[in-house]
Amino acid sequence: MPALSLENVSHRFGKLAAVNDVSLSIEAGEFICLLGPSGCGKTTILRLAAGLEPLQGGIVRMGGTVVADRSVETPPEERSVGLVFQDYALFPHLNVEKNIAFGLSHLSRGERKSRVLETLQQVGMADYIEAYPHTLSGGQQQRVALARAIAPRPKLVLLDEPFSGLDVRLRNQIRDETVRVLKENGTATLMVTHDPEEAMFMADRIAIMREGKIIQLATPSELYTKPADPFVAHFFGDLNEFDGVCDNGQVATPFGPLNTPSVPHGSPVNILIRHEGVLLGEKVNGTGVEASVLKSRMLGRTSLVDFKIPNGLSNDLHVKARLESAVIPEAGKKIVLELDQRLAFVFSALPIE
Repeated sequence: MPALSLENVSHRFGKLAAVNDVSLSIEAGEFICLLGPSGCGKTTILRLAAGLEPLQGGIVRMGGTVVADRSVETPPEERSVGLVFQDYALFPHLNVEKNIAFGLSHLSRGERKSRVLETLQQVGMADYIEAYPHTLSGGQQQRVALARAIAPRPKLVLLDEPFSGLDVRLRNQIRDETVRVLKENGTATLMVTHDPEEAMFMADRIAIMREGKIIQLATPSELYTKPADPFVAHFFGDLNEFDGVCDNGQVATPFGPLNTPSVPHGSPVNILIRHEGVLLGEKVNGTGVEASVLKSRMLGRTSLVDFKIPNGLSNDLHVKARLESAVIPEAGKKIVLELDQRLAFVFSALPIE
């Protein structure tokens, strides 16, 4: 049975449909991220799963057992759920040991002590067992909050943007440690984030949300290379955008034709090409297109390069490429560009009826 199952869940705040007929299941040990812009319903789903918000429509199951529907509303403390919030919500008047032991009242005193120490060792905080929250750094507080969430050994852990307050270098380290600990415990995890890179780094699957609905649920790799629509494609990196018209199963691009077998002949289309899908190439067998460098900007591990492609009598075309930093072409240099077709997407420009 899935650790968590949401079946046709809906929730409104007045006239606003915050969650609109959402279905989602998470297996034991699986890590799923809810990703989307502010106000799309991510946190509401988290609160419905935790029991912090009364369910208005649909069914919530945990391990196959109904915990919320029209006639059942199991309180949060009876759902076997661990919670980690953005502000960590540690009790300031309790030390680390007592913060973690707070949810272990069902254990004997000796068992509580053992469980607290075991959990702190998992998150690398055993040396701080007597410390108080105000003496800890943000990263240390996050580790303690995670320890408190997993100490009761819940079936499900819910994370609400828990890393947003950390600096970039520390954030990467804490993300890695969090995934490791949750996987070691075999805990199902549902995390809310608005950061695509964070979702791709941590999740087994990502649910992309828009206006209360899940637009696409897939692995990070599938979302990156096979987005369901332009909204999803834009979430995972910058894009070169062109307009085109389907001509007998193909559409012309600056790099040559792309196949469009599912688009009717004569239909307008949007062509989206990831910056990293534009590659340096060679003029071999008529492939590739010649372009001139307008500007190069080094961005650490990669460089962002602006190119101009001559376009006959009409305006020149401009494309951007993200290249390795070892390759920083000078302005004005002529270069042949090729296309990684796995990172080029064609979508109908006609409105969906």
